[in-house]
Amino acid sequence: MRVGVYVDGFNLYYGGRGICGRSIKGWKWLDIRALSIALIKNHSHWQNVSLERVVFCTARVSGAFDQDGQHRQDVYLRALKLYNSVDEISFGNYVSRISLAPLATPNKKGKPQITKPSWPIMIKTGLGGDDPSAVFMASVARREEKGSDVNVASHLLIDVIDKRIDAALIISNDSDLAFPIKSMRSRVPVGMINPTASQTAGRLKGTPMDGVGGHWWARLGASELFESQLPQNSGGLTKPAHW
Repeated sequence: MRVGVYVDGFNLYYGGRGICGRSIKGWKWLDIRALSIALIKNHSHWQNVSLERVVFCTARVSGAFDQDGQHRQDVYLRALKLYNSVDEISFGNYVSRISLAPLATPNKKGKPQITKPSWPIMIKTGLGGDDPSAVFMASVARREEKGSDVNVASHLLIDVIDKRIDAALIISNDSDLAFPIKSMRSRVPVGMINPTASQTAGRLKGTPMDGVGGHWWARLGASELFESQLPQNSGGLTKPAHW
């Protein structure tokens, strides 16, 4: 069974940070190929598997805001190619912009709750009275990755249509992938790995017997991250400190 692996790099990184802990070392120097093999072995019933394609979708971090982060990412991407951990790195864009939005805090379910004026900070009306219904607006710098979901979907569709793979493993919890993944389940078995600490997105769910059958869903475990690491030093590349 020829398997194609399609990874949303930022979803995996931030998900892993949520699973393992932001300050915990030992999991970020990920060997994507080794991780994929472990995930298939641990969670699927697929037999005689060979990894035909490992595609890592990401975007380059902007050095304008984070020079150290840009350097660490560059070292890691070069290491992925050096160790043959991926077959292709597909780049989206890293976008920086200013956003204006209501000030909010998370509620008990983690959903945004708009902040309203209350003493000791209160908004006054033009007549001098209290205005508890006013909304605080905040202008913030936003930096976000764009395009990884499109690249994951595109590589998946092309490889299935070209009959390059017999099954697909997708590492992402991005619900924007729901339509292409649902479509591919009528053509090949699809394994879904949720790399985050959140519940699997409802739109990504299905049943093992949808379409051609043989599908499965699983959540990434911390041990799978720690046990799937690249060599620490080789070929002039060294794992970044605190990774």
